[in-house]
Amino acid sequence: GEKRDSTCSIICLVYTIFSVGVESWYLAKLSSVGSISDEETCERLRGLIQRQVQICKRSVEVMDAVRRGAQLAIDECQFQFRNRRWNCSTLETMPVFGRVVTQGTREAAFVYAISAASVAFAVTRACSSGELEKCGCDRTVHGVSPEGFQWSGCSDNIAYGVAFSQSFIDVRERSKGQSPSKALMNLHNNEAGRKAILSHMRVECKCHGVSGSCEVKTCWKAMPPFRKVGNVIKEKFDGATEVEQRKVGTTKVLVPRNSQFKPHTDEDLVYLEPSPDFCDHDPRTPGMLGTAGRQCNRTSKAIDGCELMCCGRGFQTEEVEVVDRCSCKFHWCCYVKCKQCRKMVEMHTCR
Repeated sequence: GEKRDSTCSIICLVYTIFSVGVESWYLAKLSSVGSISDEETCERLRGLIQRQVQICKRSVEVMDAVRRGAQLAIDECQFQFRNRRWNCSTLETMPVFGRVVTQGTREAAFVYAISAASVAFAVTRACSSGELEKCGCDRTVHGVSPEGFQWSGCSDNIAYGVAFSQSFIDVRERSKGQSPSKALMNLHNNEAGRKAILSHMRVECKCHGVSGSCEVKTCWKAMPPFRKVGNVIKEKFDGATEVEQRKVGTTKVLVPRNSQFKPHTDEDLVYLEPSPDFCDHDPRTPGMLGTAGRQCNRTSKAIDGCELMCCGRGFQTEEVEVVDRCSCKFHWCCYVKCKQCRKMVEMHTCR
């Protein structure tokens, strides 16, 4: 049955898998396998289309990074939506986010974008850490920069991570059986997710010289922290564009439904239909858990406030005891010692 589940058990494997047609998006949880170590495992992964199985077999060593990326996507989604009516709760059933991500909504747009980004991020990280034989640091970054510093160290090989994400994740949308407008939406949002990393790559440097002076500076290119990527995609979610499919010549494209809106860019999220209000539990729609029992903020006027979170149903208040660290003191040298303070606080939950 349905079950709120914010964490995955240690033996649970999580894969970002995009399925065909209205069944849409899967994160297949496989508890029977400990690690992807051989080609036979690829055959047993539920939900993969044949071309994804082939990629898995050719790149078995990369698949553990894909798994980590999928878990990263779930964790980041739940962080970004922790104070909203839809809070990215996962289910024990498939697809793990329920039908919320099959309906062409802006929530689906976020899930696709964060998933494509997380796979690119995790595979790139595995390259840089020396975990994979197929890739390593980005060797195209070398010599002296226009600013005069020496490129050195291990630059993140984001090109490899992005290319793998494109081949493994996008292949499903390019297969037969997907509705053309949904496929265009998903492919666009996948790419927007990856661009959230590419457009925020940064230069990190280390100084060399007497007493740490910067006589010589060596630098390398690094990905932003994944929290930054999540923040960028969440901002794009907030400003997402509702689109519809049109034919321009012989090509099908997505254009803003409202012609007065400016066209979206490659970095923006797009969606095809408005979201439900997520207020009430609907047993016929997996993933529509409603907000009954959710905590809310009595003093906030925003979406996390009790009025909006509880959809006007009201809320109940109870006093609960919380334990915090307090009276912390620094001791020479070098540790901090704190006391534990207990206090009663009001907790508000939606009816």
